[in-house]
Amino acid sequence: MRAMYYETFGAMPEIRTLPDPTPTPGGVVIAVKATGLCRSDWHGWMGHDPDINLPHVPGHEFAGTIAAVGREVKRFKVGERVTVPFVSGCGHCHECRSGNQQVCEEQFQPGFTHWGSFAEYVAIDYADQNLVHLPEQIAYETAAGLGCRFATSFRAVVDQGRLKGGEWLAVHGCGGVGLSAIMIGKALGANVVAIDIAEDKLALARELGASTVINSRAVQDTVEAVRDITGGGAHVSVDALGHPQTCCNSITNLRRRGRHVQVGLMLGEHSTPAIPMARVISQELEIYGSHGMQSWRYDAMMQMILSSSLDPARLIGRRLTLTEAAPALTEMDRFAESGISIIDRMI
Repeated sequence: MRAMYYETFGAMPEIRTLPDPTPTPGGVVIAVKATGLCRSDWHGWMGHDPDINLPHVPGHEFAGTIAAVGREVKRFKVGERVTVPFVSGCGHCHECRSGNQQVCEEQFQPGFTHWGSFAEYVAIDYADQNLVHLPEQIAYETAAGLGCRFATSFRAVVDQGRLKGGEWLAVHGCGGVGLSAIMIGKALGANVVAIDIAEDKLALARELGASTVINSRAVQDTVEAVRDITGGGAHVSVDALGHPQTCCNSITNLRRRGRHVQVGLMLGEHSTPAIPMARVISQELEIYGSHGMQSWRYDAMMQMILSSSLDPARLIGRRLTLTEAAPALTEMDRFAESGISIIDRMI
C-alpha cells in the first residue's frame, strides 16, 4: 500500500510502498476513501505524543469500506461503509463497561498507538466495539472530519458543556474544532461568540452561525470583550486551540457557575498552563476535558446531520493528495488553513 511514513520526529515524511495490513481476530482492515489532516497529527510528527513508536504512519480521522474482517468480528462485514472514533475502546476495562470508551484504559488510537490512515489501508482493532456504520447519504469526505474534530466538538459542547438554547457559547480558536463547535452551538439554539486572530476564519465563523466575532488582536482585552457582549460572561466556553493564553481566557470569560471545556491539545511546552484557580473556586466554575467521543454517541450526531441540522461538509477546506499532504502536515503549526483539509486521493 502507499502510505505517508516517517522514521524521525520532525523530518519531512515520505510516501512509501509498505506491506498491506492484516486484521487481528477482533479487528478489520479498512480501505481508506478519505482522511482528515489534523493538528493532532502535527503534534505526533513533532514527537509530542509518547504513544508513538517509530517508524510511523500518521492519520486518525477517516472513513472507508471494510476490506478484510477478523474471524471474531460479528457486527461488520466486507464492503460496508464505516468510520471510527479516533479513540477506540478495548471493550472490557472499567471505563468501557461504563460507556466511556473515549477514556479507555487500554485505548487503541490509529495514527498514535498504531499506524494510521494516511495510507490506502488501515487496520482497526476492537471492531465490534468501535466501528460506526456510515449512512449512504453521508459522503466519505464529510465523514473523514467527524472522527476527531467534529465528534470531539459535539461531545465537548453537548455532553461536557451541557449547552442549552439561549445560552452564550464562547469559542476560542476557529480552526476545524472551533468551527465545528460554532456550528453545533448554533444548531442547539445558543448565541455564539467566536474568537480568533485571522479575519478569514472569523468570516467563516459568521457564515457557520457565530452571532458575534472578536479579533483578539483588535481589542484591548479579549476577556472583557466577551463579558461585555454576553452581558456578564459566557455560560459555556471552549478552548479549541490549545494554548496557555486561550485556556486562561476561556476560563476567565465565564460568568459565575459557567463551564469551560478544554478541547485543544496542551502538549510539549504548553502542557502545564496557569489556571486562575481562585476564580474557579469563588465563582464555582466547572472545568472539563473532552477527548473524542464514544461510538455509541454517533447516532445522535448522525441524526442531526441527516436531518440537516448540522452540515459538516461546509467545514471542508482544501482537498489534497497523499503526496501534497506530506508538506502540509509539517506546516500545521502556522494555523494558515480555514476549515478542515481532507486527503481524498492516495497518489
